[in-house]
Amino acid sequence: MSIFTPAVRRLQEGGAVTLSRAPEGYDAFVVAELTRALAQQGEGRAVTLVFVARDGLRAQAFIDALSFAAPEIEALHLPSWDCQPYDRVSPNAAISAERMTVLARLARTRGAVERPRILVGSVSALTQRVPPLKFIASAAFSAAPGNSVRMDDLAMWLESNGYSRASTVRDVGDYASRGGLLDLYPPGAAAPIRLDFFGDALESIRAFDPETQRSVGQLRSLDLVPMSEARLTTETIRRFRQGYALEFGAPRREDDLYAAVSEGRRAIGLEHWLPLLYESLDTIFDYVAGAPLALDAPPTWRTRSRPTTSRCLSRGCISPRMSGGSGSPPRLTRSSRLSRGRRAQRAWSTAAAA
Repeated sequence: MSIFTPAVRRLQEGGAVTLSRAPEGYDAFVVAELTRALAQQGEGRAVTLVFVARDGLRAQAFIDALSFAAPEIEALHLPSWDCQPYDRVSPNAAISAERMTVLARLARTRGAVERPRILVGSVSALTQRVPPLKFIASAAFSAAPGNSVRMDDLAMWLESNGYSRASTVRDVGDYASRGGLLDLYPPGAAAPIRLDFFGDALESIRAFDPETQRSVGQLRSLDLVPMSEARLTTETIRRFRQGYALEFGAPRREDDLYAAVSEGRRAIGLEHWLPLLYESLDTIFDYVAGAPLALDAPPTWRTRSRPTTSRCLSRGCISPRMSGGSGSPPRLTRSSRLSRGRRAQRAWSTAAAA
């Protein structure tokens, strides 16, 4: 019998387990053993286990250690935004792409016993509100050679989902079209993709080198996910206009944010206004419902009394020190987020006038 058998049994019963005196680096071996033991039970879930790191650097260090301790376990890293709430800049495009790739995989795929999956992220990344699960599950675009695909419709989908038109595709999120060719660099792809159309028929999908523009391989299919968590469609634009007027009053002519969204243009910093684009927002725990959480305690916690870490590993709960004592992720309602956004809206308008 494994030394982890009692811990696994307790987790399966819905209890909590404290694992102490595991130095950083070795804890990856511990989590790997627990993930293997829980893999059978977690086969029908998006992930077998969620590792909550204290910060982004610690999350990446844990993934590196896990890749050595258990290379057969798939680790999905959900990064946090690199900007402040309601800032006048958008998150880095690479970070947005990585977040959307992870959310799409959680929404559309499940782990397997042979290759269990865990989600790794910092406290700030995992407690941040995200687009609704049903939106992410239905927002993908899939095609294969021989399919009937109108290039104009695909270009419109790319525009509404955060891709940027460019003369030449070089960075993730770029797309360009000329004649019957459409190039794009989707998130998660090892190289940009070239789609060759003949009329409305998709003839081929090829990966190519962005430096030489030469093809490097054929692809059998293509699955695209949005580049940004803020999607501009007729419905989201209508909801934004109504919600914006309700929260801030009648918009003024110099309100660049309102004007840009009304015209279907992607304003810088639009991602901070997600509560106005969707009817409601989900948390990452809606994507991984039922998965046990492993909480990474800061070094200062390791010397404190037992109650501070008594819920260090448990099913569906968060340490009281991370959740304000409620045992569940903080609920950031639309009104509470928008109340903080009023000051940002005034600062935005002032900066635009200047």
